[in-house]
Amino acid sequence: MEKEYKPAPTQFSAFVELTKPRITSLVVITSAFGYYLGARGFDSIFTLVALLCGTALVSAGSGAMNHYMERETDKLMIRTRNRPLPAGILKEETVFWFGFLLIFLGVFVLLFLTNLLTAFLALLTAFLYIFIYTPLKKITWLNTSIGAIPGAIPPLGGWAAATGELDQVAWVLFAIMYLWQHPHFYAIAQLCKDDYTRAGLQMLPALENSLKRTQRQILWHSFLLIPISVLPSVLNVSGSLYFVGAGMLSIAYLLAGLPLFQKDQMARAKFLLKISVIYLPALFALIILDLSY
Repeated sequence: MEKEYKPAPTQFSAFVELTKPRITSLVVITSAFGYYLGARGFDSIFTLVALLCGTALVSAGSGAMNHYMERETDKLMIRTRNRPLPAGILKEETVFWFGFLLIFLGVFVLLFLTNLLTAFLALLTAFLYIFIYTPLKKITWLNTSIGAIPGAIPPLGGWAAATGELDQVAWVLFAIMYLWQHPHFYAIAQLCKDDYTRAGLQMLPALENSLKRTQRQILWHSFLLIPISVLPSVLNVSGSLYFVGAGMLSIAYLLAGLPLFQKDQMARAKFLLKISVIYLPALFALIILDLSY
């Protein structure tokens, strides 16, 4: 099921690939969403631009460092063996210093153009992603739950840039992001389990006789997402439109994971992945729409 990617045709495109554009885009969007909720709008364009630029740099640098740390593992997997380092397009030291420089510049921008808390959260995200989550992929299947922590921090960074502090609503955003990631990444791991097995990575769906455990993890986190997702309305951040819409979306997300009990798990995993990709922007759109009226 793994898709083999063609090597980057130029060094420039190889550097772009190092930054993991899709992940970086998600990080930037969730940071902007956190800022929007914290400020109840985009009141300071300067701070917003600084937040997005700094966050993008730190995320891109973390992606490059991940490429560096997983260069040997990437050689073993079909979908990653044509990445810049396994394909020999870029040198190891070049990738390392490229990643380090981007992280340094990003933290610098956030520290001097937003505030200390925002810069700290970005640096913490990079540290957890590079030095905790990445090595744990070879050690324990719990890497997904641990890796979801840095994945859930960007909205906190956005909120901190807007307010200079973290209150209970910010932590609700963190919880939503944390729970959402589990079905999303378990679906991906199900689709790529042969590659993960080949590389010796301890992703839960790639382990022997793990289908039921994977299913329990998906359903448990999806179920918890239902009450957590409606908390912004309970805390008077949003109204009834968001409450009803978020509840329906979260129930749909839960139901999307149920078919993995059935046959043809790959097709079911693809369906769950599609729903997970729809869920987050739909949830964000609901709360923005609710706050606008």
